[in-house]
Amino acid sequence: MSLDNPELCQRLAAHPFLTGMTPQQFEILCDCALPARFEANEIVFRAGDPARGFYLIESGRISVEGVAQKQSAVTIDVVSAGEPLGWSWIFEPFICQYGARALEPATAIFIDAGCLAEHRGGDLTLGHELFKRMSQVMVRRLNAARAKLLEAATSEESRG
Repeated sequence: MSLDNPELCQRLAAHPFLTGMTPQQFEILCDCALPARFEANEIVFRAGDPARGFYLIESGRISVEGVAQKQSAVTIDVVSAGEPLGWSWIFEPFICQYGARALEPATAIFIDAGCLAEHRGGDLTLGHELFKRMSQVMVRRLNAARAKLLEAATSEESRG
């Protein structure tokens, strides 16, 4: 995909989420990278969509959203430059658990999970390294979702 795009590989190497990766790991990630751009209010993915990879946000802000019954989308978290977006590609059934929408124009690097799977034998530690880093994101996002649910329940009780 991107080994013949040195500019994209340089952008990838500069992303804070990947600090400390080995040169071999960067080469694999670079091979699986594609540039992405989103306009304000553009849907990045919806809950229930197939999880095909993850994004490394370079600029702009992306809202991670859940949908409560009979309500519009609830912002669970906001992902900004320097952060990853999307972890559902790690776990079967590889379905997005939340939706994501650009709050403003944003640029990102998309890392294709299918491509990563093709490179599985190229570096046996890459999957573990990505999982370790994504786990920190998952914990933060799940805690944010729990806080939003408690807030909604408290709000509902005070109205009822």
